[in-house]
Amino acid sequence: MLTLQQAEKALAQVLDSIELPKLTKKDEQAFLKRLDEHFPALVIKLHQLYGERYDFFLHLQQLVVVLAKAFAARKRKWKNLDERRLKSPAWYRDEKMLGMAVYVDLFAGDLKKLKAKIPYLKSMGITYLHLMPLYKAPEGDSDGGYAVSDYRLVDPKLGSEKDLVALADALSAEGSSLVLDFVFNHTSDEHRWAEAAKAGDPEFKDFYYFFEDKQEVDDYNQTCREIFPTVRRGSFTFLEPQQEWVWTTFNSFQWDLNYANPAVFNAITDEMLFLANIGCEGLRLDALAFIWKEKWTQCESLPKAHTLIQAFNSCLQIVAPAVLFKSEAIVHPDEVAQYIGKDECQLSYNPLMMALMWESLATRETKLLTASMKKSFDISPDCSWVNYIRCHDDIGWTFDDTIADQLGINGFDHRRFLNQFYTGRFDGSFAEGVPFQENPTTGDCRVCGSLASLAGLERGLEQDDNQLIELALKRIRLLNSINLSIGGIPLIYQGDELGILNDHSYLEDSSKADDARWVNRPAVTDDAIGKAQLPGSFEASVNQSLKAMIKLRQNHEVFGASRTEILETYNPHLFAYARLNDNGQKMLAICNFSEQEQQVPFSITDILATASVLDILNHSPLQPTDQITLGAYDVKWLVPA
Repeated sequence: MLTLQQAEKALAQVLDSIELPKLTKKDEQAFLKRLDEHFPALVIKLHQLYGERYDFFLHLQQLVVVLAKAFAARKRKWKNLDERRLKSPAWYRDEKMLGMAVYVDLFAGDLKKLKAKIPYLKSMGITYLHLMPLYKAPEGDSDGGYAVSDYRLVDPKLGSEKDLVALADALSAEGSSLVLDFVFNHTSDEHRWAEAAKAGDPEFKDFYYFFEDKQEVDDYNQTCREIFPTVRRGSFTFLEPQQEWVWTTFNSFQWDLNYANPAVFNAITDEMLFLANIGCEGLRLDALAFIWKEKWTQCESLPKAHTLIQAFNSCLQIVAPAVLFKSEAIVHPDEVAQYIGKDECQLSYNPLMMALMWESLATRETKLLTASMKKSFDISPDCSWVNYIRCHDDIGWTFDDTIADQLGINGFDHRRFLNQFYTGRFDGSFAEGVPFQENPTTGDCRVCGSLASLAGLERGLEQDDNQLIELALKRIRLLNSINLSIGGIPLIYQGDELGILNDHSYLEDSSKADDARWVNRPAVTDDAIGKAQLPGSFEASVNQSLKAMIKLRQNHEVFGASRTEILETYNPHLFAYARLNDNGQKMLAICNFSEQEQQVPFSITDILATASVLDILNHSPLQPTDQITLGAYDVKWLVPA
């Protein structure tokens, strides 16, 4: 194990042996100060990964040059932002933070038109715009853009790099943050590195995992789970021209990068810093659990995967400390928590809460949600959850079987029930979801669908049943209320703010028909936005309810950097939590996950330490009685009056 003193000595030796790019005196001082602060820890992490290699010092030299060039290229406005963020390190925990994730083409058409939609985003209160992958990718199926052929080129159909920079500048001018995807587990098989590897270049073959021996492939497949079993069995693709196997965890055109090679780390760091210098303030780490491979393991969430991410984080702290990492770890809840930390990922998706809100709607019971949130919701105050109701992908039922078992729930059977329920194959279901990647061997399956369709609005409209429509709208309001108030950054997926239904037109497109996730990637048209202004429309109901809750969130400091305490309600249908901040502000949320009227003792408000209570969500004071009554799918946000 390298010591800190040895790491500091290594930095001095590196600086003595290289020539830094020309910097102003002020910038050189800032760069060297950040190197002194962060590079020794970075060296220790890299030594854990690559210290046994004969060329370790050479790669350190090359990395410092990469960092220095990126620092020199960083615009003054972003360097100024770096300094501001360093002075306010918890800026992302503010109550004003509200995210939206969009596909550029499906939300606006192209980047220029997206820039023109900033007023619409402002009207929704959006302060954080996440663009789904917009980089150059293969024509046809590119896994929704997650097969990147060039990190530095925008898909020409969406615009240019200049358009992306202009969007980042425009968002920043409005006080909003741009978030981009960092697809770093794999590239497309059309990336220049992959093309060189196909041509037999040994330098670039070592950027990926190639195997001539089928036994090696079989050994890895014994322990690695299949991610896309309907695409291909196992985690490898056979290349006929080369007569070799290449590692492809996801689609066969997505080649996994070999991070056991330090040249890959340096090359991807260069790409990462290029994206940071565009002006983004967040990078979503796609498929981060898969980035380190070791034989006879599942090749997910291995210790060195965390070491790698921490090393990338150190590089950002040196060049672009305003930029945050957002973890996309859709794994066991205990493993999700391991990626969250100031030195790793400051932000993390909250897949457990997302899945269990849907579970509670299906069962009308909150015991699994409450028990799971009590165990897993609390994270470091330096970090924040990114809460969401559904995403561009699928819903996987990633709850902890140990907790489920303690509650008398069989995890395997319960997941089968949830898949049946949300694909409309269970009697009494309100949902209209679509199954995704059903594995005939394991029975595993995930579910796709928009918020409105999964909540029952599509079925209610199809049957022209006002009661079903009303219940669906209440479910949508319930989920939105938790997303906005429980603590963290709420993230809305395009179209859900308007109640847009599933888009089944993907079945008519041969490049999409085999990927059910396109059902929940509907286009957001001007017509749909216009309908949200029509009194009495379901679009208006969803949109106006959401906007009202957003306004309340952004006007009450307690929804920002506050602690969250999950409470017992002693009612199996209710979910409750309190928010408490250092200024003494308090809020209590109570949520009914059933169609039936429910009651909870008024004593639950004791946490507010006041006899006079106001429900700010429903604009009404609560009279001190023995019971608080909640109607079907009702929610209350209670504060001291």
